[in-house]
Amino acid sequence: MNYEVVIGLEVHVQLNTESKIFCSCSTTFGKSANENTCPICLGFPGVLPVFNKKVAELAINLGLATGCSIEKKSVFERKNYFYPDLPKGYQITQYELPLCLNGFIEIGTNGSTKKIGITRIHLEEDAGKSIHGENLDNPDYSYIDLNRTGTPLCEIVSEPDLRSADEAKEYLSNLKQIIEYLEVSDCNMEEGSLRCDANISIRKPGETKLGTKAELKNMNSFNNIKKAIDYEVERQIKLVESGEKVIQETRLWDANEGKSKSMRSKEEANDYRYFPDPDLPPLIVEDSWVEELRKELPELPAAKKERFIQQYEIPEYDAGVLTSSKQLSVYFEQMMKNFDDGKIASNWVMTELLRALKEDERNVSESPISPEDFVSLLQLIKSDKISGKIAKTVFEEAYKTGKKPEKIVEEKGLVQVSDSGELEAMIDEVIVNNPEEVEGYRNGKQKLFGFLVGQCMKLSRGKGNPKVINEILKKKLEN
Repeated sequence: MNYEVVIGLEVHVQLNTESKIFCSCSTTFGKSANENTCPICLGFPGVLPVFNKKVAELAINLGLATGCSIEKKSVFERKNYFYPDLPKGYQITQYELPLCLNGFIEIGTNGSTKKIGITRIHLEEDAGKSIHGENLDNPDYSYIDLNRTGTPLCEIVSEPDLRSADEAKEYLSNLKQIIEYLEVSDCNMEEGSLRCDANISIRKPGETKLGTKAELKNMNSFNNIKKAIDYEVERQIKLVESGEKVIQETRLWDANEGKSKSMRSKEEANDYRYFPDPDLPPLIVEDSWVEELRKELPELPAAKKERFIQQYEIPEYDAGVLTSSKQLSVYFEQMMKNFDDGKIASNWVMTELLRALKEDERNVSESPISPEDFVSLLQLIKSDKISGKIAKTVFEEAYKTGKKPEKIVEEKGLVQVSDSGELEAMIDEVIVNNPEEVEGYRNGKQKLFGFLVGQCMKLSRGKGNPKVINEILKKKLEN
C-alpha cells in the first residue's frame, strides 16, 4: 500500500444513571416523545443546572480502568451551536480542562500488543433527536423529541494511533468490553448508548505531518464502522491519485448504499465559541475519593482472561471467548464452582450454549439452562451415565423446555449401557452380520473399525458406552 492510514476515534457513551446530568428527569429509554423533560433540560430562562455526582463516579471509574490521570479540577463549558434538537442553543461539555487525561487501551495486532493512546475522557450532556420519515403524521414536517436532551455522556477521544479499520474495530471492541465490565453503560448501539465518530486521513509512509482528515458520523454497529472506514480510505486515495485534494469535512455513512456522503464543512474549536458555564462551578475531585473508587474497581477483562487461563487450565482462545462479556464470564465461573474440568466446560459452553443463544438472539442472562443444570449434564457424561452424543440430545431438550437434564434422561430412558455382557451380545451380532468388513479390518484396513463401532452404536440405539464397545470389539477382532 502506497499510503499510511491514520485514524482517531471519538466514542460517546451514555452513562448508566437513573437521572440526567443536570436535572432529575429520568433517562429511561422508549418513553413517549418529550415525556422525560423539565424546564432545566429544555433550557427555560432562569433555571439552574445541578450536577449529578454519579456521573463523575462512573467517568472516574472508566478513567482509572484505562490508565488515565484523574484531574483534580475540571471545568464545564458552553459549546455554542444552533440546531433544532438543541433547545438551549448550546451544549454543556468539558473542553480545556477535562476530567480524565492521557490513558490507553491495548489491542492485539499481528500477533503482538499495541497501545492506543486516549487523549481525554470528558463529560457532557446529550442533545435531542430530530425525527424525519414517511411514517409520521405529516411526512412534510420534521419532529423533535427532547427526551434524550441532558442525558449524561462520556466522550472518549483516542490519539490518531490506529492504522486500519481492523485496528479500529479491535479498539472499540476492547473499550466496549471494559465499559460493560465496569457497568458504566449498557453500550446498546441500537438505542444510541454507544456512538462512534471516526477521523480519517492518509499520508505517504514516513511522513510525520497528518493529512487532511474527514470525520465520519452515523455508524451504528462495529461492522458498519469497519465498512465505513475502508470506504473512506479508498475514497481519499482515489482523490489524491487523481490529483484532487481531500477536503476537511464531516461525512455521513449511509449503510444501505454502502458509502459516505458529505454533510458539512468541518468546524474548528473557535466556531463553537467555548467559554466556562457561569451557572456551574468547577468539578473538584479529591484524591481520597479517587482512591476509594480505585479500590472498588471490578476485575477487568484482561486480568480475568489471564486468571481463567491459569486457574481453569484452558487455552488462551477459550479464555478470550469466555471473558468477552461479563455475563458470560460469571456464568462460566458459576459452573466451575461445581465442576473440575475447565476444558470440558469451556468446550460445551462455546459449542453448544453460545450456538443456541446466537440462533435465538438471546444473551447468556436469558439462557434457559442454568449453570447448575449445565454442570449436572456434564456430570452425567463424566460418570458414564450418558454418552457425549446423547448429551447433545439432552442439552437440546433442556434448552427448549427448561427441564432438568436428569429428568430428561430418566423420562426418555437414555441411560448409557455399560454392562459388558449386554454389549458383548450386540458386538457378536455386528461381527456376524458384517463378515466382509471384519475380514477387511483383519487384513489391515484400520478405517473399518470405525464403521463396526458405528454399527454397534446403532444397534444399541446410541446408548452403548463407546469406550466399553471399543475395548470389547478390539479384543474380539484381534482374537
